[in-house]
Amino acid sequence: MNFRDRYAETVLFGNPDKVPFMPGYPRESTLRRWYAEGLPEGVNWLEAVASEIGISGIDGYYSNPGFDFRMYPLFEEKILEHGDGYLIVQDWMGATVQISDQFDPTYLRVPRDFVTRKWIKCPVTNRGDWEKMREKYDAAADFRIPADSVVKCKDIRDGGNGVGVSLNGPFWQLREWCGFEGLCELFMDDPDFVKDMIEYWLNYTSAIIDRISAVTVIDKLFISEDMAYKAHSMLSPAMTREFLQPSYIHWVNKVKKAGCRVIDMDSDGYIGELIPIWIESGINMCDPIEVAAGNDINEFRKEFGRKIGYSGGVDKRAMAAGGSVLQAELDRIAPVVEDGGYIPSCDHGVPSDISWKNFIEYSNKLAHICGWK
Repeated sequence: MNFRDRYAETVLFGNPDKVPFMPGYPRESTLRRWYAEGLPEGVNWLEAVASEIGISGIDGYYSNPGFDFRMYPLFEEKILEHGDGYLIVQDWMGATVQISDQFDPTYLRVPRDFVTRKWIKCPVTNRGDWEKMREKYDAAADFRIPADSVVKCKDIRDGGNGVGVSLNGPFWQLREWCGFEGLCELFMDDPDFVKDMIEYWLNYTSAIIDRISAVTVIDKLFISEDMAYKAHSMLSPAMTREFLQPSYIHWVNKVKKAGCRVIDMDSDGYIGELIPIWIESGINMCDPIEVAAGNDINEFRKEFGRKIGYSGGVDKRAMAAGGSVLQAELDRIAPVVEDGGYIPSCDHGVPSDISWKNFIEYSNKLAHICGWK
């Protein structure tokens, strides 16, 4: 069974030959530690893990052949101020942000490392700003669907992998424009403005999805929608249903009709209040199930049954501890792995407090419960 089919069969409660081996992904600081502890430099870390634990054939992925939802033109990435240990920068989305001077603006929009940041100003503060911002989103621009997309998608599938498309959910995207505090205030002070921006984003993304579906089938739609703290969501369930759910339903119906099997919702924080809404919307998996935020994969399975699948859910703190603590954590999640609909993995990016030795120990145990050994 190839990766694409194994992944879908797993999260959709089918009959996979084994569960995909996806232990989690290290950041730059994590890799620096691992290089110092025995990971050979210049060697792909996942290949090194497989070699260390004695398994093969694990490589598989969802790949985007170049479909592009980003604004155009991008804002210039630049350093505005260099202070004592910090930078104030502008990122390509137009936000002004303070970060450590260990980093630079390129770290802000890709998960290269764990970067603490302080948001100073976001590009949309009023309707005038919004009118300028929306001009950057032309769904008909030629570059959004590369000319060689058909060939690239065929190559992806011929290799047993899947075509994956990622887009920002309405909460995530409006937060990028308005900032978290600014957006939360708008929900109360000017809900019509919020709905106008959401409608525009929905129409824009839907038009690009239609263009993608004209050249290929999307195997997995990944929706980024970080909208929860520890213990609660950032937006009430009632407001989530009113403002956000129409977009979810629209996207789900559109891509499923075009043949997409997997629709994955990503949100950090405690998501127990949101899962019922995602299920109602037709979303069939979610991640990363952060344990420290109060998420419990076993409780979710009891409450929601087989209505939704998961990936993630392995406590990174147990991975760092190793030994009996790690074993107890894997014993905890094993019943859900056995029941199906679940790809166990680190419950976010793999942090640098996890040693190379402990990651190998964890990966070896994970390979056993996923059926690779």
